[in-house]
Amino acid sequence: MPLVDFSPLVNSFKIPDLKRRLIITGALIAVYRVGCYIPTPGIDGGALAEFFSRIARTQGGTIFGIINMFSGGAMEKLTIFALGIMPYISSSIILQLLTAVIPALEKMGKEGKAGYERINQFTRYGTVGLAAIQSFFIALWLENPARFEGLRIVMSPGWGFRIITVLTLSTGTIFIMWLGEQIEERGIGNGISLVITAGIISRIPAAMYQLFVLVSPFAASRRQIQPATLIIMAIFLVAVVFSVVMITQGVRKIPVQYARRIVGRKIYGGQSTYIPLKVDTSGVIAIIFAQSIILFPATLASFIPNPGFQRLAQNLIRGQVLYTVIYGLLIIFFCYFYTAIVFNPQDLSENMKKYGGFIPGIRPGAPTAEFLDYVMTRITLAGAAFIVVIAIFPDFIMACLKVPYLVASFFGGTGILIIVGVMLDSLRQIESHLLTHHYEGFIKSGHMRGRR
Repeated sequence: MPLVDFSPLVNSFKIPDLKRRLIITGALIAVYRVGCYIPTPGIDGGALAEFFSRIARTQGGTIFGIINMFSGGAMEKLTIFALGIMPYISSSIILQLLTAVIPALEKMGKEGKAGYERINQFTRYGTVGLAAIQSFFIALWLENPARFEGLRIVMSPGWGFRIITVLTLSTGTIFIMWLGEQIEERGIGNGISLVITAGIISRIPAAMYQLFVLVSPFAASRRQIQPATLIIMAIFLVAVVFSVVMITQGVRKIPVQYARRIVGRKIYGGQSTYIPLKVDTSGVIAIIFAQSIILFPATLASFIPNPGFQRLAQNLIRGQVLYTVIYGLLIIFFCYFYTAIVFNPQDLSENMKKYGGFIPGIRPGAPTAEFLDYVMTRITLAGAAFIVVIAIFPDFIMACLKVPYLVASFFGGTGILIIVGVMLDSLRQIESHLLTHHYEGFIKSGHMRGRR
């Protein structure tokens, strides 16, 4: 029996509709990656690369590092896709927050498909506005050579450069948003998430090259990482991926019983089901929020030459105890904050009561809402603690094993959570197509066998 079964992959291309969706997905992601190499007009690419090289050598990093990761390295080259999909993510998060506090938006969100499409349209408008604002300030930032220690990045500063930059970067973000929607409609998986994942995965070759240089298998005199350390890193990587998969799929199943109703000669209800409460409801959102806030002082320090502010920023860089403590607390806070927004035990309790459902041993109504809130509060703590460990694990790898952060970043943090989550979601969708056509899927359960 082979160690790796490739039959599900082969079967995926035997189904015409699934084959077409896979090819379209791959083609659209390829278009996105090509755009990450088309430069923005008026930029000295060599000077910009030198500036980001200096940022990479700093221990703490800045918010530009987050944007660069989500854009697949397009930010450090300032290509037409330099902003990546971050404006869309920010707009989506803002709309989610506003939906929780504005009754009109909350009502719209409960209107089904029509309400979802209207909110999605608002998200698109917000994306355009945020992209225009961010690209304008990036243009102003690039025009000042004093901020880059004498490097002249913009060849012809002025309003002409600013307008071109705003139009180019904003259009690039809108085009990426369109690509994501096309993947979701005509391809496989969540389009926006796949675009982000493609950008993160594109950094793997550079990380592998750095690791190869550190190991130097053909020149022992230049070797900085011993083979034993490399084996330990491989074990850590497998353990991190396995644990992320388990927590990502982990749910607490709350049993629900529906009362039996007799209407005429028909019997309704009487079945048992469950409510799956996810251990990690916030996913990667909590880390993104926490990183943006913890790196904000370091980003401002690059613009404000104030000695007191510089000292504060130095205490909030990666590797410092204060950084680790505040970073962990921010992640826990945002895990609870995001869970409170997307999970409403009161609405869930009312819907159960409306359709005759109840949790065995718990009275319907307010007691059910209190019980759900009680359970969710405790499992969120476990999920938040795990996210904290995953978030700071790259710092541990970097400090103890003496490897660059580009290599260490694939042992935890935002990247690994996004890659694992998106891959699992895409596999589930491919799985549903395979099972519909009576093929055995990637995720095997029991002894199910399909036709050949």
